[in-house]
Amino acid sequence: MPSDQTAAAVLDPPPQRRRHNTGIGRASQTYIFFVLPYMVILLLFLVVPLLLGIVLSFQDYDTRYGLNDWVGLGNFVNLLHDSGFRRALRNTVLFVVFTVPVFVFLGLFLALALNNRLRRSAIMRTIFFATSVLSVSVVTLIWRIVYLPDRGIVGGIFRIFGVPATQVLNSETLVLPAIAIATILWLVGLPMMLFLAALRQVPAMVYEAALLDNASRLRTLLFITLPSIRRTILLATAVEVVLQLQMFGQAFLLTGGGPDNASRTIVQYIYQAGFRDQQLGAASAASQVLFAIVVLAALAQMWVGRRRRG
Repeated sequence: MPSDQTAAAVLDPPPQRRRHNTGIGRASQTYIFFVLPYMVILLLFLVVPLLLGIVLSFQDYDTRYGLNDWVGLGNFVNLLHDSGFRRALRNTVLFVVFTVPVFVFLGLFLALALNNRLRRSAIMRTIFFATSVLSVSVVTLIWRIVYLPDRGIVGGIFRIFGVPATQVLNSETLVLPAIAIATILWLVGLPMMLFLAALRQVPAMVYEAALLDNASRLRTLLFITLPSIRRTILLATAVEVVLQLQMFGQAFLLTGGGPDNASRTIVQYIYQAGFRDQQLGAASAASQVLFAIVVLAALAQMWVGRRRRG
């Protein structure tokens, strides 16, 4: 008889368990109602435009003359033969090379230097982060004044060292590094805050053990701090690569892409092709190329992260 009762209990669970499962189902339905508005917005403003852009990249769509012909890969072939696009791609890659390593190194250096509870450190953290909140129009206006050859700070530095004043923004050689410097000093607060958050998560007992072992600051940095925040380093690198690949406002407002397209980036090329020349098909094709580069950069970051964990 006990065995029959046990079998009956297994086949017919207690009513409390049934009510619990029903509650989970109702809770799941409630969660769906919270997520549904976000999913609708995501589909309407991200997924649908992305798909429409992919379709548009295979068309010769000219709004001036009302042309809308299917050309297949023609727009992408034209991009390969377009010297302006190749120059914009080169400028964008160079800008990423100029800025991303400095963002990571300088952001980590500032985080290490300001990772304490001193009042002056809190003030400096606020200053560095507050600059990244400024709009691109304000930042470019300030830097246009800084780069003035006669009355700007850069011109004054040149005169101190006996170097003739130079129009930095009119030099094909110096314009891209000049925009990179302005961008770094503007946005370095973002990676700094990421590294500060990661440093606060490293257990204090690890540093205490290193102190007991008489480990030097350099060895503590190399063998404790950096391995502990390596994921944040990869994250900051990936974020900065994606952001700097989409650089547009600084170059557009400081130089308009000049001189002689020396500072024109892919995003500016897309803007001019789509809104100035009304070639939406070519602009969409260039957008898909940029999207592919961003995706490849993100996948490379994931691959490097997995290899280091392995």
